[in-house]
Amino acid sequence: MHHNLTGEKMNIEKQFNRIAEEYDSNRRKFIPCFDDFYKNTTKFITSKIKAPKQIVDLGAGTGLLTYFWYQQCPNSKYMLVDIADEMLNVARKRFHGIENISYQIENYMHRLPDIFFDTVISALSIHHLEDKDKKNLFARIYDRLPQGGLFVNYDQFCAGQTEMDHWFDSFWESQLANSGLTDKDIALWKERRRLDRECSARQEVDMLKDSKFKTVTCVYSYQKFSVIVAIK
Repeated sequence: MHHNLTGEKMNIEKQFNRIAEEYDSNRRKFIPCFDDFYKNTTKFITSKIKAPKQIVDLGAGTGLLTYFWYQQCPNSKYMLVDIADEMLNVARKRFHGIENISYQIENYMHRLPDIFFDTVISALSIHHLEDKDKKNLFARIYDRLPQGGLFVNYDQFCAGQTEMDHWFDSFWESQLANSGLTDKDIALWKERRRLDRECSARQEVDMLKDSKFKTVTCVYSYQKFSVIVAIK
């Protein structure tokens, strides 16, 4: 399953590095635990499962999460779903020439892709939904997955208690102030934060259990950032 840096992988590595310089370097600054959150947690999860046949990445943006999955599961098929075509255009550049990756411009809240899939992944997207919409999405994902199918959400969460929420938020903000981001970057981040509808990781685990997923665990957590795995 794993090609050891074949030509194709070296190629994607080059492409990724080009795109990373242009679009992803800020993402690393915004997420203090970037490598653990994206890379090491993905390695852990993929080491415990059979390579999926078809992975759907919801709110895929520039394809960052798919890149880390592709490194571990290069033979799986991927469909990247996002409402923003210009974001998917970055992903198209990133994965240029790779045939097992396709794209769909779609609001996943309204419709999931009309294909068979056995794994759904998402990063830093679902926390924009109101809780009732999160629940609705989780129920629809559950219905569409086969038995044993997997849902993994890499997301941003609140602590779930007012005082600890303040700890999380103020510490994150102080880290950003020292991260090399520009004042404009931070101002845009504050603007985006107004769209956040965070629940706590514990609340989301409960929502997924209520959606009938048989195994639900938070496998990684660092303050605002957690990764939740749900298996049907």
